[in-house]
Amino acid sequence: MDELRRIDLNQLLTLHALLVEKHVTRAAVRLHKSQPAVSHVLAQLRTRFGDPLLVRHGGRMVLTARAQALVRPLEEALTRLNELLSAPDFDPSRTRGRFRLCLSDYASRIVLPPLVRHVRERAPGLDLAISQASREAMLAQLADGEVDLALGVFPHPPEDIRVQDLFQEEFVSLADRAVLPEKGGLSLAEWLERPHIMLAMRPDAHDEIETALAARGLRRRLAVTLPHWSAAVDLLAGTDLVLTVAGRAVGPLRRHRTLRRFTPPLDLPRFAYQQAWHARRADDPAHRWLREAVLACGRPGGG
Repeated sequence: MDELRRIDLNQLLTLHALLVEKHVTRAAVRLHKSQPAVSHVLAQLRTRFGDPLLVRHGGRMVLTARAQALVRPLEEALTRLNELLSAPDFDPSRTRGRFRLCLSDYASRIVLPPLVRHVRERAPGLDLAISQASREAMLAQLADGEVDLALGVFPHPPEDIRVQDLFQEEFVSLADRAVLPEKGGLSLAEWLERPHIMLAMRPDAHDEIETALAARGLRRRLAVTLPHWSAAVDLLAGTDLVLTVAGRAVGPLRRHRTLRRFTPPLDLPRFAYQQAWHARRADDPAHRWLREAVLACGRPGGG
């Protein structure tokens, strides 16, 4: 306990903000403090730890090795301390806070609208900050404490990441009616001959469709790779392109009357769309409430 007597808890909160934001001004905004005040605490922390903690490299601030080693234990310690001091009965209508969610364009369309309505109605003091990243980046950000909750498909999560299924999905293919048979869809050979659109955060991504093709020794031509679902559908009309995506993402095609959906001529198993969080947040009452809200809003017609 001697070490605790030598440091102000507010300094630990400032340290946490600096480690997460990696930027003095952004940390000040996060803490609702002035930039000089945060700079002053940073100077004290550097003396306390005998390390610069944040250093400039290539035009931006990065964490030193000592600072990187502090991220996880500090996040866990502050979470436990917050749970200790929190009221035993969590009241969402009176809580105040900000959660950082990382989700795809797909989840922004399917889950986010009912979730925002749910939060505004039941927990208006909770703010949601939304970002987008690849599956691998989401898991890294959860581990580093940069996001609180991630939505996506996580077939092989690390040991310290908790995952919950939200709903089951299946793939459908879409194409312009003019380049499809009058009835039905495409055979596998015809489907493979067509140029495809792939939804991915990175051009070199390897998704469930590519995995299924590779298992059969097959490949498709990816004519367009992009991260935006709505834009992908808009690209189909008047072209020979094929798009294969999660079925709930498509919805009614009232805006795209020239398009038709059909079953992909490839065995693509159903998959679980999930939410993921770090084990350190598992017992946080506000975080648990948010997870339950996401689960409810992920159901068809949920909210």
